[in-house]
Amino acid sequence: MLDTTREVEVPEGITLSLPVAGAVSRALAFFIDVIIRWSAMAVIIQILAFFGNFGTGLYLLAIFLIEWFYPVLFEIFYHGQTIGKKVMDIMVVNDDGTPIDWSSSIVRNLLRFADFLPFLYLFGLISMLFSRDFKRLGDFAAGTLVVHKLTRLSPLAQNNLSGLAPKMTLTLEEQSAIIGFSERSERMSESRLNELAGHLRPWLNQSKLNQNESASMQLKRMAKWLRGHA
Repeated sequence: MLDTTREVEVPEGITLSLPVAGAVSRALAFFIDVIIRWSAMAVIIQILAFFGNFGTGLYLLAIFLIEWFYPVLFEIFYHGQTIGKKVMDIMVVNDDGTPIDWSSSIVRNLLRFADFLPFLYLFGLISMLFSRDFKRLGDFAAGTLVVHKLTRLSPLAQNNLSGLAPKMTLTLEEQSAIIGFSERSERMSESRLNELAGHLRPWLNQSKLNQNESASMQLKRMAKWLRGHA
């Protein structure tokens, strides 16, 4: 496994690697959404204050709708992302990697009250810390997963690389590891790339490394060769 990923096999027999979002990125996205919701409520109460008791009733209704359906509507109509998730570049999907639907979004968001117990979302935090996929209680009930938004290496970047044949025969698992490294490389820092490339060093061409070609670049070239000869 490279980084924190979840392997999902789709009906077509293809295995997808979903990069699971951790507690920190999810918490930051949540606080951004809280600020947005509270700001909206503050503006609404200023406007409805002119309508007396009728305005108070409308304000209570607005609080209910914003608090419970703000995340649902955004997750459904904006590809699993609220504004906070968009800022943190994470998104909600079903456990099988498919886009989230109405029932799943409603269940996971209505169960936020259970995650909040006994205070300050303590149950939700404990659930994420003890879950391999950082799931809160609402995610377990709805069958959902929060992942980092998948990005693709641009075709231009791929075409600029020349393929490099491995120096030895690789097993299917080893080939998958190299291809997986290449696919995730655009989402990792240089230090993380070097760290992971160090584990794959036995498969590298030492003479190429001596010519100042980085281990990560050599692995990307090798992945391109493997894709072309799969």
